[in-house]
Amino acid sequence: MATETVSVHILGKDYQVACPEEERSSLVAAAAELDRRMKVIRQSGSVIGVERIAVMAALNLAHEVIDLSLI
Repeated sequence: MATETVSVHILGKDYQVACPEEERSSLVAAAAELDRRMKVIRQSGSVIGVERIAVMAALNLAHEVIDLSLI
């Protein structure tokens, strides 16, 4: 399983992430969804700070996964 480094852009910053080649498109889609959700939270004005925004986005995603019974 070959690994490649993928560049993703989340909330104004670029991140280099290693992943298997066959998972590249899923990683890029996940990063785009996370970026979208973090922007919505930031634009709401109710959460300040990138770390807090990231935690809120992660909690929202985890809640949705649990509701879908995927865990």
